[in-house]
Amino acid sequence: MAAHQITFTINGGQETALVTSHTTLLSLIREQLGLTGTKNGCATGECGACTVLLNGEPVNACMVLAVEVDGAEIVTVEGLAQDGQLDVLQQMFVEHTGTQCGFCTPGVLIMARALLDRNPNPSDDEIKDALRGNLCRCTGYVRIIEAVKAAAKAGG
Repeated sequence: MAAHQITFTINGGQETALVTSHTTLLSLIREQLGLTGTKNGCATGECGACTVLLNGEPVNACMVLAVEVDGAEIVTVEGLAQDGQLDVLQQMFVEHTGTQCGFCTPGVLIMARALLDRNPNPSDDEIKDALRGNLCRCTGYVRIIEAVKAAAKAGG
């Protein structure tokens, strides 16, 4: 099988990787780059656990081929914190107990970050709509929504 060399930016750093035609972005992130915050929940684009930002837009990394990210900019959950400081959204998830098992949290954080980047003061319905593709089996979403609202209020 043919291999393709791709170059991209991930969490602010430039990377080059050799990938096959069928390698997913999720596999590239987790297996080749060792960034395990992005989770493999369903591998079918249904759960949102693998959500990352691709050129500023949230995508399910399990549904994107790695060869498609040549020249792109990617942000994973590891890229939200800067200089050892949690992103305000991450901090509000801690303060509002927006996690339980934590498996869905990386994808939820990335989707919420995308929402707050385009809409700094979302309504409850806008938050719910944005998080529609992120499945959480533990929290019931109440504390997640509270955390996103608190992050918005904190300017985040």
